[in-house]
Amino acid sequence: MAAGPVHERLAALDLVDHHCHGAVTADPDRAGFEALLTEGEAWPGVSPFDSPVGIAVRRHCAPLLDLPRHAPADVYVARRAELGAAEVNRRFLRAAGAGVFCVDTGFAPHPVTGPAELAAAAGATAYEVVRLEGVAEAVAAGGVEPDAYAEAFRTAVWAAVGRPGVVGVKSVAAYRTGFDLDPARPSPAEVTRAAGRWLARGGRLDDAVLVRELLWTAVDLGRPLQLHTGFGDADIRMHRVDPTLLTDWLHLTAGTIPVLLLHCWPYQRQAAYLSAVFERVHLDVGLTLHHVGPARAGAILAEALEITPFRKLLYSSDAYGVAEFHHLGAFAFRRGLAGLLQERVDADEMSLPDALRLARWAGRDNARRVYGLPGGPADDG
Repeated sequence: MAAGPVHERLAALDLVDHHCHGAVTADPDRAGFEALLTEGEAWPGVSPFDSPVGIAVRRHCAPLLDLPRHAPADVYVARRAELGAAEVNRRFLRAAGAGVFCVDTGFAPHPVTGPAELAAAAGATAYEVVRLEGVAEAVAAGGVEPDAYAEAFRTAVWAAVGRPGVVGVKSVAAYRTGFDLDPARPSPAEVTRAAGRWLARGGRLDDAVLVRELLWTAVDLGRPLQLHTGFGDADIRMHRVDPTLLTDWLHLTAGTIPVLLLHCWPYQRQAAYLSAVFERVHLDVGLTLHHVGPARAGAILAEALEITPFRKLLYSSDAYGVAEFHHLGAFAFRRGLAGLLQERVDADEMSLPDALRLARWAGRDNARRVYGLPGGPADDG
């Protein structure tokens, strides 16, 4: 389809990437780069370059490194190393066209840019999202008695969200327990017993009672809560991360805090249902769009938007590790959403002013409203 007015306006839209991570500050070799391209593993004879995301990187990212489209993988990685990580990050972060990044700082198995470094490289503004499991694990590592755990965790969380630049919190309950949890707030006695079990064995927070306490503490904080749902690495048990498993908890917490369903694939339709029936539930399809590649981004967005109120769709890249994903996520979102809206305009199912307004909402204004970020629209027009 030829580019139309929606494409032109979206291409110039200053996005808010409401959920992402930092970019690596070292120059990975081919094996290291391939490991960052996939949520799985780089198996012998199966290169992540030979996947939808790997093909998309060589097609849509190579020109930003002064390479021809579809440059061979070895040539691509060599050029990256020649330019150096700082220049590579600068090019891709600026090409993303995001004026704001909300950065989850709780996952950093590699040295990556923090919010300030990412903002400087992008010429943008960055805020922090606090990962709640990381706070709990730091409390445990510092030494605490089981009967003091709940108060110590609450104190630490309130201190974390009180830091300058923090705009929200995130939970990775999907990875730790899944969502098929008792939705009720656990009692203090239950939390003490569960803390005793967890502190005795150590390791990451994966006790169902303590995860429930964590989610209810997020409600008490009053900040937007990001929840990983759907697609992720092999730690995920996919049948346990369908966001509709949260339905009873969402009933109990209705009207309290914004709940932001991240990624969602293959449950984008289930997430759309929740956004349609719960006032404060929002969704994105970040991570998904660059992994399916720009050519399929429109199809994923079309399913996500079948019944989703347009005020509920957010943009995120969920980029981690390679700055290519910050750029590719934004490119796929713009291309997919513009194509979808332009089709509706061309079919006279939507006016052009409506399409432009909805694009602006999804790409920028919805996130500004949810997180209370400065620079939001004066009105809905």
